[in-house]
Amino acid sequence: MFGREVRRPLDPLDNIRQLSELGLWGFNFHDDDLVPFGSTAAETDRILRATRQLMDVTGIACSMATCNMFEQPVFRDGALTSPDVRVRSYARQKAMRAVDMGAELGASVFVMWGGREGLEVEASRDPLEAIKRYREGVEFVAGYIAAQGYPMRVAIEPKPNEPRGDIFLPTAGHVLGFIATLDPSVRDLVGVNPEVQHSRMVNINTVHDVAQALEAGKLFHIDLGAQ
Repeated sequence: MFGREVRRPLDPLDNIRQLSELGLWGFNFHDDDLVPFGSTAAETDRILRATRQLMDVTGIACSMATCNMFEQPVFRDGALTSPDVRVRSYARQKAMRAVDMGAELGASVFVMWGGREGLEVEASRDPLEAIKRYREGVEFVAGYIAAQGYPMRVAIEPKPNEPRGDIFLPTAGHVLGFIATLDPSVRDLVGVNPEVQHSRMVNINTVHDVAQALEAGKLFHIDLGAQ
């Protein structure tokens, strides 16, 4: 997942078609899963039209969209928390494009997983500055969704480590504390997306993560994450 392909690439439309044939209600996707990284605007529109047509024919729905801000080398030092303002600006642009793609396909949730938002060595990053940048990035994305009038909410997915040694916002509790610091204009749009295997990585009971988010009224999505 964080290296080069070891199997023949699969056609995402074939994947969606097979999911429908198996009787699944819906699918979700990273932007780069559906539209290859670096695609032109014309190619992006073509793929989205084909996906929409397939959805109309099969009846399958798109439940969630998210943005790959962890795989490309440009994000090696973070995306929304990168010390390079150019990288942070690019990460916001990429997130907006992924939001637009999700909205086009009817997704009601936009998941934000900060896979590269973290560190290996404490001295390498000022955590206060990093969290400030993270907050600004999430507020920007949520504000964009609101400004566009999309019927979509943001769900932050916590994970303690891997691919970074320590990832910011490692548990549902951390995410809930972070949400409380967001600007009130977008705070209601942001919730939690617990992921079963992420909790298990550090022996956290996922049920507790879900219960925390549910009690706070912030359980917007759940990833089962079967592996």
